[in-house]
Amino acid sequence: MNYRTDILDLRTALQVLRETQGQLIETRVPIDPMAELAGVYRYVGAGGTVKRPTKTNGPAMLFHSVKGFPDASAVIGVVGSRKRVGLLLGCEPEKLGQLLCECARTPIPPVVCEEPAPCQEVVHFATEEGFDLEKLVPAPTNTPVDAGPYITLGMCYASHPDTGASDVTIHRLCIQGKDELSIFFTPGARHIGAMADRAEELGRPLPISISIGVDPAIEITSCFEPPTTPLGFDELSIAGALRKQPVKLCRCLTVEENAIANAEYVIEGEVIPGKRIREDQRSNTGNAMPEFPGYTGPASSECRLIRVKAVTHRRNPVMQTCIGPGMEHVNMAGICTEASIFGMVEKAMPGRLANVYAHPSGGGKYMVILQIAKLLPSDEGRQRQAALLAFSAFPELKHVILVDEDVDIFDTDDVLWALNTRYQGDKDTIFIPGVRCHPLDPSARPDFSPTIRDTGISCKTIYDCTVPYELKDRFRRAEFMEVDPGKWIRKES
Repeated sequence: MNYRTDILDLRTALQVLRETQGQLIETRVPIDPMAELAGVYRYVGAGGTVKRPTKTNGPAMLFHSVKGFPDASAVIGVVGSRKRVGLLLGCEPEKLGQLLCECARTPIPPVVCEEPAPCQEVVHFATEEGFDLEKLVPAPTNTPVDAGPYITLGMCYASHPDTGASDVTIHRLCIQGKDELSIFFTPGARHIGAMADRAEELGRPLPISISIGVDPAIEITSCFEPPTTPLGFDELSIAGALRKQPVKLCRCLTVEENAIANAEYVIEGEVIPGKRIREDQRSNTGNAMPEFPGYTGPASSECRLIRVKAVTHRRNPVMQTCIGPGMEHVNMAGICTEASIFGMVEKAMPGRLANVYAHPSGGGKYMVILQIAKLLPSDEGRQRQAALLAFSAFPELKHVILVDEDVDIFDTDDVLWALNTRYQGDKDTIFIPGVRCHPLDPSARPDFSPTIRDTGISCKTIYDCTVPYELKDRFRRAEFMEVDPGKWIRKES
């Protein structure tokens, strides 16, 4: 596998995009972070499950004039295309899952550095007169009816009160006041939620740092989930393996926790025990923000409260954000999903899983396509075993499509061709009803189907579009003459 070790922060990543044709648009036209920024990027490069019309694989956008923040910029879409992720991680886009799988097996733990941290060039303490999160951090809303300004790409870092083991995760963070944030924990799904629960049992706050604007390797690997990264596994060590060197941390100034030293912004605070707040208490819209399935998520009435102690940042900081349903989420969640599935299936049946793709229509979580190699007659049936392993590797997965090696899993038309010519619904569909999946699936609710007993329970489904081993000769694709088309097609100078 290839590795890229020259990118260690967001600014270097932006310079790489700046030097690569078609990967970054920079503008000094003033932009309002309240809904306008996301409204623009919806057309330019959001993709994913965003309402059409939208563009997939568009460039990232860097806004140098953010209304209300004369010294800050804002960037969106840094990892909004798979090609761009490959560029920033030094890997062919089709092999990103294998690369992350390899790095998860060979982690390099982060280190705390004593030298001055770039993220602490400018310091604002919450005790200072005039301290106000909304004036310090250009957090946007994605739509006019969001609960409030959201930090969508905050790398939340905390440590378990009993073991001291640390973890980094992205959570939904909404500004609720001058020194208050709400944080939403999906029940039972995130390690920092378990840490906050334990701290609450002990009757004490949980120190937390929120690093914004980081190396894309950190942004991607922070989305790993159990069982690949169990409680106590610090995903920053996978980012370290990607860059072949430890991620640098710094000590926070006001809480007993570390932060990512090269971040653009760091928010320091504590998760307050015994305190629950309504996410939309300021807007009263009933909404949170657009989520990865493409729908606006309902506001939670059970968010935890973070009391902010300080905000630190670089000089002229760059606020990094994303659109919830866009390709940026697909790549962050999906490539980690691919890595987890690849690792588990390869361990169980070496050489049979050629590749895996978390399809954008599932937001990187709900659907994967497995490319299966049937090498022997005894491999018949292993394709379905691989699908069961995929569900085990990533519990939030809902649908698995199985295809043969001659199908391009990154080409939806080719996958649907296999569905249409190698699949019979009555014999090639396997239903696994009544299994916990993801609570943000709007169809996974009792009012959608009486067979669903609780929100977040789904029927997991396998679509076996592979050819039976004994019939492979009948399903050979038409062979064409191999030629170099360049002889007939004039190349643009």
